[in-house]
Parts: sequence; C-alpha cells; structure tokens
Amino acid sequence: MKKAKEILGGLWKIYVFIWFTIILLLLYPFYLFFLLNEKHFNKGFKLLLVHTGVLMYLVGIFMQVKNKHYIKKGQAYVITPNHTSYLDIVILYQTFTQYFVFMGKNELASVPVFNIFFKKMNIPVNRASASSGKRAMDRCGQELDKGHSVVLFPEGTIPKDVPNMLKFKNGAFKLAIEKQVPVLPITFFTNYKRLEMAGLFSGKAGPGIAKAVIHEPIPTKGMTQEDLVSLREKVFSIINNELSAYSLNN
Repeated sequence: MKKAKEILGGLWKIYVFIWFTIILLLLYPFYLFFLLNEKHFNKGFKLLLVHTGVLMYLVGIFMQVKNKHYIKKGQAYVITPNHTSYLDIVILYQTFTQYFVFMGKNELASVPVFNIFFKKMNIPVNRASASSGKRAMDRCGQELDKGHSVVLFPEGTIPKDVPNMLKFKNGAFKLAIEKQVPVLPITFFTNYKRLEMAGLFSGKAGPGIAKAVIHEPIPTKGMTQEDLVSLREKVFSIINNELSAYSLNN
C-alpha cells in the first residue's frame, strides 16, 4: 500500500513539474521584461502571485491560511517561516501577498530559465562562503530600507526529519534588530505532505490542503544585539509550539 502511494506520488510530481515548466515557459517573456528592471519588479511579483495560484489550482493544492489580519499594508517585515518542502516558496506567494524578496541557495541561480528570479530580484547566497553570506545580508538590509519585506528561512535548509525543526540561525534576527523592523513568524504544517524531500518514487507527495498560520508580528524597536538570542528563541518557540499542538490534534 505504501509503495503504491509512493508510485502515485511520483506520477503526481511529474505532473507538477510538467505544469510548472509549461506555465513558466509561457510567462517567461513577461518575466524577462519585468524582472530585469527594478521599476517593474512589483509587476513581476504580481505575475508570480497569479502564476503560483494557477499552478496550485491545476495540481490540486489549496490554501488554508489563518491570521492574515496581522499583516499591515505597507509594513516591511523579516518573514521567518519554518522550512519543510521545496513547495514552501510557491505556497508562500499565496500566504503573504505583499511584495517581498527571499534569500535562496545559490544553486537556484544556475537553473536555466528559473534563474530569471535570481538575476536581480531575489537574493542568492552560497552558504559555504562568508563573503557571499555578508553580501546577501547587506542586500536584505537594502530591501528593508526600501520598505520591502524579506523572507529568510531561519533553519537555513530543509530538515531531514520534517516537521521537526533544526536550530535557528542568527541572521534573520540580527537583520531585524539592525533595521528595527518586526519579525513575522509563519508556521507551515502540511507542505511536506504535499511534497516531501525524497526521491521521485519515494516519500509523501500529492494534492491536498496546504495549511499555514501567520503569527502576530514581533516588534524589534528598541532591541539591541543583546536581545538577539532571546528573539531567536522566542520565534522558534512560537513555531515549534504550533507544530506540536497540530501534531497532537491530527
């Protein structure tokens, strides 16, 4: 039974990849125009909202988001979701719909066609390079100065035993304190069930509900770097407690 589910999941992954590729190729000329000039980035972002929404509909993933009222229009945030799946970014565009940029691993910037999102708008980082990390964080700071939210996965990578989380890194919280902008924790519950880190015909995969909770923003005004660890642990606890409660009830 398990193997049958994994085979069906693998076929669904192929189906998702096909639709992802078709839609991306159809929209690529528009992305090429919008994402190579900063004055058009907002239009490119709006196209991404449509793009990801259509993709999710076609592959049978539907959103269930709580507490969108916490998001204040025009406010820049350091957004800190737990990292559970390759689908996190796609689903994030349907969770937080105001303009944002995100930091992603450098390898994404070398994927043909897809790398259009990392040429100028989003921020690639080589985690093995301290200088690359500094450049990426400097760029995040510049985006916050412009009033744009930034997304950093504080775990840095997807854990092998999702939904359990890895220890959070300091970068997102150091940045939020330096720029005195609120931290916005987001908990993803079921993304890994939609697409788990595994081979083509192994692991969980399939259509269904993508559940997320947006937590109350944590202000950082008046904080200093001495507050960094307590802020980091507070955000970890908020997300981890939500995951634990969900696990007990499902």
